[in-house]
Amino acid sequence: MGCASCGVTGADGEVKGCQNNGGCSSGGCNKLNVFDWLQHMEHPIEASYDVIEVRFKNGHKEFFRNSDNLDLTTGDAVIVDVPNGHHLGHVSLQGELVRLQMKKKGVKDNDEVRKVYRIASQRDIEKYRETKNREMPTLYRTRQIIEDLQLSMKLTDVEFQADNTKATFFYSADDRVDFRELIKKLASEFKIRVEMRQISLRQEASRLGGIGACGRELCCSTWLSEFKTVGTQAARYQNLSLNPGKLSGQCGRLKCCLNYELDTYMEALKDIPKVDRPLLTEKGAAKLQKTDIFRKTMWFGYDGENSWYAVDIDRVNHILAMNKEGKKPDSLVTDKEEQEKESGALNSDLEAMDKKFSSSRKKKKKKRKNRNRGNQNFKKPGNQNQNNQK
Repeated sequence: MGCASCGVTGADGEVKGCQNNGGCSSGGCNKLNVFDWLQHMEHPIEASYDVIEVRFKNGHKEFFRNSDNLDLTTGDAVIVDVPNGHHLGHVSLQGELVRLQMKKKGVKDNDEVRKVYRIASQRDIEKYRETKNREMPTLYRTRQIIEDLQLSMKLTDVEFQADNTKATFFYSADDRVDFRELIKKLASEFKIRVEMRQISLRQEASRLGGIGACGRELCCSTWLSEFKTVGTQAARYQNLSLNPGKLSGQCGRLKCCLNYELDTYMEALKDIPKVDRPLLTEKGAAKLQKTDIFRKTMWFGYDGENSWYAVDIDRVNHILAMNKEGKKPDSLVTDKEEQEKESGALNSDLEAMDKKFSSSRKKKKKKRKNRNRGNQNFKKPGNQNQNNQK
């Protein structure tokens, strides 16, 4: 959902927008927005929780104490206390839901929770925008310095503090990097305190953003905040081909969405029999080719044949039990006894049909004989009259 300024058009008729790339102050088009479903409920003033949740760049959130009882609303820009200075953020959540969020994330409500200084003034917001304008030139220049120093690291993002005294450089690397010389050059050139923070490839993708194979924005850049480990076993349980090109996301790691339906597949796999060896039949050994987990159907194929046979799990369990006893069914579909019963039933049906048709034929013959006799009896008197006349 976009904010109100995203639809503002200029004199040329083009949509101008807020030009903040997901960091607008209204909170309408920010990453990881939250909905306070307790905002319309009245709470006693003495029982209101004094800790609020503040959102920073790229959806980063922290908790701060509103010790001065400032009248805050969701989306307000506030100046908060950070190590060695102050920073500007936006209120994302307040009230009793903050207590639940702190409990969920394991943050203790003690003296280590820093305080909110004040509501940001227009001067604070303008200064913060000026500081943000330094981020992109600093990013490009730092990449040139890294290339000159021949460091095996990839710089992803730069975030300046609102007081313009500190900058955090986010990078990713496969091995340990000695960036002491890099910090000296950055501090001397930009006149700031430098903090280097290494992030994983998944966090890098969440900061850069993009469109996934499903056609939607990446989950890590929109709503996903906790990255769980994803293994190839998740793909095996879902009968997916182990193709790294299809299973890997833009971060180069296995897609996080492989875990979304894994529990459902694990629950459905409880009814699927485990087939470690081919099923033995009189026709030959049938090997497992494919399994439809939710339809409870397994496909088997014989050696030298291109066709597959669909067999339900009850039949597979029956064949496995027969093989365990040393017996073999006639085929994947039917046994000998069943075939004999079916053939006997078919023969009995044919015999009944033959009897029916034979009886109908006899009746037709009798009718024809009766008709012929009647015709002959009807012609005899006429013949006699003709003879008499002669």
